[in-house]
Amino acid sequence: MKRIVFLILILQFDAKAQINDSIFIRNIYNEALSSGQAYENLRGLCKDVGARLSGSAEAQMAIEWSKRKLESYSFDKVYLQEIKVPHWERGTKESGWLRSKNGTLTKISLLALGGSIGTNGILSGEIVEFQHLDDLKKAKRGQVEGKIVFLNQAMDEQQIVTFKAYGGCYAIRGEGAIEAAKLGAKAVVIRSIGMPIDNHPHTGSMRYSEEIDKIPAAAISTQDAEHLAKMLQNGKVEFILEMDCRSFPDAVSYNVIAEITGSTNSNEYITFGGHLDSWDTGEGAHDDGAGVIHCMEALRILKTMHYKPKHTLRLVLFMNEENGNMGGKTYAQWAKDRGEIQIAALESDRGGFSPRGFNCDGSTEQVKLLESLAFHFKPYELHIFEKGYGGVDIGPLKETYPGIPLFGFVPDSQRYFDFHHAPSDVFENVNKRELELGCAANCAMIYLLDKNL
Repeated sequence: MKRIVFLILILQFDAKAQINDSIFIRNIYNEALSSGQAYENLRGLCKDVGARLSGSAEAQMAIEWSKRKLESYSFDKVYLQEIKVPHWERGTKESGWLRSKNGTLTKISLLALGGSIGTNGILSGEIVEFQHLDDLKKAKRGQVEGKIVFLNQAMDEQQIVTFKAYGGCYAIRGEGAIEAAKLGAKAVVIRSIGMPIDNHPHTGSMRYSEEIDKIPAAAISTQDAEHLAKMLQNGKVEFILEMDCRSFPDAVSYNVIAEITGSTNSNEYITFGGHLDSWDTGEGAHDDGAGVIHCMEALRILKTMHYKPKHTLRLVLFMNEENGNMGGKTYAQWAKDRGEIQIAALESDRGGFSPRGFNCDGSTEQVKLLESLAFHFKPYELHIFEKGYGGVDIGPLKETYPGIPLFGFVPDSQRYFDFHHAPSDVFENVNKRELELGCAANCAMIYLLDKNL
């Protein structure tokens, strides 16, 4: 009989706890939607600071802007963590043309890929097209030597999760210059990794090999890629480009950190955040201004609601995700060197669109924990709670804390690659309500992780 009574008391306690959690999460959403500061903060980051490439003056202004904003919320701690970051500059705006076999010139839209060398004046050459990086790898040197390689691989529109389509194309950007240079190419030009057919070129990081000569690398818009492919069907095409980009010695920069100290386990940390840097085109609104604001607003909401966490909640606005990830790498090693206990990490870096759920990069038990939290989000139309990717910035924590679960915020992905790394990634292309719902979802997940870990 005593055992039955004990079980009844446990069930009543659990039911009461679930009701309390439900009310608290409802209040999180109410605060985000009715009294939130997310949209105006994103406006400030995008319009008052602008694009924020690592090592730039704008990146430094973003650090100062975010530190001051966090200090205004009176968190327990706000401070900077010094790091070293790559410093690459685009220089004078790129120019590019196509010249047909009859001499007709067509101006095109292009961007240098991040980390590319310049052309040292005007560079021109016959262009040779490959539909896939694997096709280039199979080519003979005679097909490529002295020419400009055009990698025209489109994203797979049949992939419902567009990040899978992006993953299928990433190699043309990351490895294209290496493979083209192996065969003696003058330069490499890729079709922008974007879903729509439009006139916005998409930049992004690329890499070189120390054993292979460096050649210039650029991306042209999908619209121009379609046009170029049609021109090549009618004969030879000359590609003409000029890029003034260059690399400089590494620069000093900072991660921006804010904390609410844990009430019972202050030496145990839940890290969450997004990356403060962006590419130098557009305004970095979706990538990753939205993620930065999601996490800033999440901590602000918990502070406003007088929530006392068990563990220390640490917001990190990482610098240099786009072209080196030195913010994430430095943070992970710093935490380990300090002897910290890191129990979980969460990242928002997939845009400011409507929330769909969360992924977990972790063990079977950790994924089951995520799945067990799904019912809390059913009233808010989130449904993805499964094993998956955490994020680039928090990824290095897996090396310093091998058992740590990493959680990745999952918004709707259908429009993300309309704007990713493109001049169109501006504040006006972020929807206010979708951004606020993302803030609430991330806040609720941080709250639930604190309660259940």
